[in-house]
Amino acid sequence: MKQSLQLRVSQQLTLTPQLQQSIKLLQLSTLDLQTEVERFLLDNPMLERGDDLPPQDSPASETPASGEDNSAAQDSHDNDSSQRDDSSGELSDWGSGSRRNDGDDEFDPMLNVPCPVSLREHLLAQLGELTLPTRDQAIVQLLIEELDDNGFLSVDLDELASHLPLELELESDELMVGLRLLQQFDPAGIAARSLAESLCLQLDRLSPQENGYALARQIVADHLTLLGNRDYTRLKRLLGVDDEAIRQAQQLISRLTPHPAAGFGGEDVHYVIPDVTVRKRRGRWVAELNNGAVPRLRVNQLYAQMLSENRNGAGELTGRLQEAKWLVKNIQQRFDTILKVSEAIVERQQAFFEHGEVAMRPLILRDIADELGLHESTVSRVTTQKYLLCPRGLFELKYFFGSALETDSGGECSATAIKAHIRRMIDGENQAKPLSDSAIADELGKQGIQVARRTVAKYREAMQIPPVNLRKAL
Repeated sequence: MKQSLQLRVSQQLTLTPQLQQSIKLLQLSTLDLQTEVERFLLDNPMLERGDDLPPQDSPASETPASGEDNSAAQDSHDNDSSQRDDSSGELSDWGSGSRRNDGDDEFDPMLNVPCPVSLREHLLAQLGELTLPTRDQAIVQLLIEELDDNGFLSVDLDELASHLPLELELESDELMVGLRLLQQFDPAGIAARSLAESLCLQLDRLSPQENGYALARQIVADHLTLLGNRDYTRLKRLLGVDDEAIRQAQQLISRLTPHPAAGFGGEDVHYVIPDVTVRKRRGRWVAELNNGAVPRLRVNQLYAQMLSENRNGAGELTGRLQEAKWLVKNIQQRFDTILKVSEAIVERQQAFFEHGEVAMRPLILRDIADELGLHESTVSRVTTQKYLLCPRGLFELKYFFGSALETDSGGECSATAIKAHIRRMIDGENQAKPLSDSAIADELGKQGIQVARRTVAKYREAMQIPPVNLRKAL
């Protein structure tokens, strides 16, 4: 094969490191941005916080001008003196009701912070209060370790016994005795092998004199599926009772918890910092940047001056200086873009901030992108995990976008507004005869909004509203 040289002209998109950093910072949430900023501060000595300015010292000998009232200064001095110990000159306490140091170098105030207790720790603490043989304690502890996150024992006792070492000679009967003991622990319903068993254990803690107790016990033990499906007609026929008896039993069962371990081992709390706040000024809703969410960074002027005076020996620090300038510029550009997009959204959704969800206008990413001269992908990055705080609550910027459906009058209605109409209808429905998806679609049609039944079902499921048969009540 003959070799040859050919010259071709082509276009290729190349992302500079500065542009790559700008795109990355734009798609981060505010909390992730703070983590990224902390990493840059630790890694790059050319960066520093702009709010870390040394406080200005006020001379202690400064006296108020002639004729001024110095009573406030005297009161401050008296209060400060009253909080100090006469012998040591140290603060006598930390505040009202706080624990004193008393000169103990080992004192740690963080030890006073309450720590959440896990289900395992809670059960083991109750086990430690009992006087049991070592073997029985080990069996109960084994069962505690087998509980799932909801407090249920999902493994069969015979299967559990078969997996244990043969030299223990542990039979399933011994496990059953340990299980009965564990089921007496708090919280009620713990270590159950099914939902029905857990509810029965909780009913056992109640007084039999409760209204509907006997019927509730029978329903939980034998007809829990029928109750879950709201099949009241079949329940009344099988049990030979009337509506009032079923209602009393249902009210008693509703006081029980389906997950015994609901109060233990909760998920980590995720905090959200709003990037933008919305306020009403001169009759219009306007968006403002949340200054508390903006990191205040700057280039270290001392290092920058040293580099400018000694360019030949700067070495790697020159690159770090450029990275620091890029970061400061890209962070500022990030929040400028968020503010511009937020202002455009708020201007188009004035009716929402005034009247709520039912007044939400249709809006798509392209509308904002065309108005601001941005790409749709940029608007998508800006509105993802960025939050807006207004008198109506905290919302992600993506919440204000929704598809449009035509109305009989020739206008458009957003999907968010339709969901609000559906929720309002369901909240006000007769629970004895709840509205079906077809009935909701017909009601929306009377209001001039033409929506198919399957669209209503899709919106209802998106709002996690159960179907008509599960919303029925006596």
